[in-house]
Order: sequence, then structure tokens, then C-alpha cells
Amino acid sequence: MAPGTLASAVAALVFMFALHGLAWPLYLLLLALLFLAGTAASAVHAAELGNPDPGRIVIDEVCGQLLALAFLPAAWMPVTVSFVLFRIFDIIKPWPIRRLEKLPGGWGIMVDDIGAGLAAAALSRLVLLLI
Repeated sequence: MAPGTLASAVAALVFMFALHGLAWPLYLLLLALLFLAGTAASAVHAAELGNPDPGRIVIDEVCGQLLALAFLPAAWMPVTVSFVLFRIFDIIKPWPIRRLEKLPGGWGIMVDDIGAGLAAAALSRLVLLLI
């Protein structure tokens, strides 16, 4: 299993079993702090490795997946739909998500996954309304 997929799966499980009960302002605050820490840490690590977006950095997938799940119930169907859609958006990176990864340093590493998370969140809500 690819590191990003594994990280997204772990994030989905953490959401289901630990984070889903948080009040949404606290959830979003924790997500924002994770994003800021991930942006700084991934910039340093990517520079050390000489690689603009190393696959071993997975904090971006964790943030994106947690954002995709932010306003969904902690049940298997919504979490699975969100997980699958997030991975599709993160791997395919349709416009404008692909443009976001071109941002410099840690921003490019993190923000494209935030874009994928937002797209997955919106489409997850729509899919869940239709099924």
C-alpha cells in the first residue's frame, strides 16, 4: 500500500474512533494547527532530502483526509465514500488542485491535499445525498 493511502486510511480511522465527537470549531482548530505544523515540517524535510514533494511525507494526506471528513457522520459508508473520493482527487489532481502543488516549499506539499480534501468533502456530501 502506498504511504499516502495508508496515511489517509489511518486518518479516517482516527476520525471515526477519536475525533468525530469534537465540536466543529475545535476540530477545525486542530486541523489548522496540524496544517501549519505540517507546512513548516514538510518544507524543512523536503529541503533536507532535495525533493520538492517526497512520498515519505504524509502529513499532507492526513490533513486532506481529515478535512474531507470534517462534516460527515462517523459511520462506515460516509467515511468510505470520503476516503475513496479523497484518494481519487489526491492521485489524479484535477485542475485547479494540480496548480496548488506548484506553490513553493511546504505550501505546495500541503495545499494541494487541502484542495483534494475540499473537493472530496463537497462530492461526498452529494454522493451521500443520492445513495
